[in-house]
Amino acid sequence: MTDSASSHAGEKRSDQVDSKGLKGGALGLLSSVVVGMASTAPAYSLAASLGFIVASGGALLAGVKAPGIVLLAFVPMYLIAVAYQELNKAEPDCGTTFTWATRAFGPITGWLGGWGIIAADVIVMANLAQVAGSYSFTFMGDLGLTGVADLANDQFWSTVAGVIWIVIMTWICYRGIELSARIQYVLLGIEVVVLIMFAVFALIRVYTGSAESYSLTPTLDWFNPFTLDFGSVIAPAVLTAVFIYWGWDTAVSVNEETADPSKTPGRAAIISTLLLLGTYALVTVAAVAFAGVGTDGVGLGNDANSADVFAAIGPALFGDSTLGNLAMLLLSASILTSASASTQTTILPTARTALSMGVYRALPARFAKIHPRYLTPTWATLAMGGVSIGFYLLFTLISVQLLGALIGSVGLMIAFYYGLTGFACVWYYRKTMWSSFRNVIMRGLFPLLGGLMLTAAFVYGLQQYATVDWLTDDNGDNVTIFGIGAVAVVGIGALVLGVVVMLVWWAMNPNFFRGRTLPRQTDDLVLATTEAESIPRFGLPDSKLMPTMIAPDLSNLPPGQTAVNAETGEEVTRPGALPPTDTQRHPRAESDDQ
Repeated sequence: MTDSASSHAGEKRSDQVDSKGLKGGALGLLSSVVVGMASTAPAYSLAASLGFIVASGGALLAGVKAPGIVLLAFVPMYLIAVAYQELNKAEPDCGTTFTWATRAFGPITGWLGGWGIIAADVIVMANLAQVAGSYSFTFMGDLGLTGVADLANDQFWSTVAGVIWIVIMTWICYRGIELSARIQYVLLGIEVVVLIMFAVFALIRVYTGSAESYSLTPTLDWFNPFTLDFGSVIAPAVLTAVFIYWGWDTAVSVNEETADPSKTPGRAAIISTLLLLGTYALVTVAAVAFAGVGTDGVGLGNDANSADVFAAIGPALFGDSTLGNLAMLLLSASILTSASASTQTTILPTARTALSMGVYRALPARFAKIHPRYLTPTWATLAMGGVSIGFYLLFTLISVQLLGALIGSVGLMIAFYYGLTGFACVWYYRKTMWSSFRNVIMRGLFPLLGGLMLTAAFVYGLQQYATVDWLTDDNGDNVTIFGIGAVAVVGIGALVLGVVVMLVWWAMNPNFFRGRTLPRQTDDLVLATTEAESIPRFGLPDSKLMPTMIAPDLSNLPPGQTAVNAETGEEVTRPGALPPTDTQRHPRAESDDQ
């Protein structure tokens, strides 16, 4: 669907739509896994959050149990990934949680689920941009430009560089999904190789006795977090750890651009979480072992090291030799590529969520526009970049320290919409899950457990985040908003803002909220899908070109071409003669003036 075609999305000519116009078949399984993993930004996520898992405000939190927290956080992530996989089989829509929660619970819950995705992505963009901007100068300093390196600590120039990164990555997302995926191959490869190098070198130094005096020898007990208090330690630590896994759902949000959209995205989500678990477990053990959890030197309990544990550990780990400087250069490169890659892949799912919401009139129709050449969301992508820049500048102007509150706030958003997806899966399949033992587990038990775990982490974590001394600045002063912990205020404030925006849009255009554009539905009403034959072509290593879906009235039929009935193979030459196939059935939004 081109820009011009999408402008007719509100015309009441039919209650069926063909597609949203995204480039079908552009990604295969490998590309989807790469996008899913790159979206989590492994190097950046660990650098920015590991210190907060170990300690908070200088007080020990998980301590040496940090690997156990990372392992525990994986459990709900895997369970929710299963929910994504199962719901995607029923309806591979790029709106993901928005679409599925609306189908299961209705428009209000679905709209808030979509807002949760958008809010989490916008909030985290400020932190990503700050890291990418700062590390741009750090990286140049490691290349030998020592004068430029000092700008990494300059608020103005780091902010300017961060804004430039958002602009660049917005442009890449605007230009096409294949360009985005190709770049992710390179960026992800760099950071994974460097992370493994870091972990292996750190463990070698620990086991050979050449590490720091306060270094620790790993034990299996590090993987047992259940000796910690749930409310005050496990819940907030898990919310922070959830942040490092967050992003694999991007593989599902690009489902309409994936070969075999009902299967490939779900598989990619599962594979991504498993690969992340192995990577994070190895690096976390290595970091805790080498640096320790105390407050001396590069200890992870030192509040001064929490903002970037790799920058703190790196010099002590690699030394000041030529090889050490080269290793630090690679480490800086991995953080930079990780943050910049995640900046790009954060825009992807947000734009597609907004696209889906625009198609179903949960947002203004302009969000449904697709570029006629690049087949990417136009207004939604540019709006995401613009709003992210505005939010980043606002938080920077208020207080740079507020950027430290964003990780925990994003954790609240993640727990909200991931948990909602788990519950939506159970409710959506409630009538048919009992048909087999496999469905009871995969469509009932696993999603329910994942939703409950994230709900518990949300409630208990929020209580801790609301305490006035949860987050402190460089001077030891509490970072609060209205006398409440800033982390809690930003997280809950984002949800409250969503409710306000929803009510305003409801008053302006109530069609979606009346169930006219995306009605509730359960599995017993889902129509069977047919797998379209893919056509090999030049592109990404595992990409396919899926046949273009034509509207029943031939409104999007390219000039000079003919349409073919997917079921009978018969040519259709007149409007209205093409009966919609099962895979074409999607509710079309009614016109805005109705």
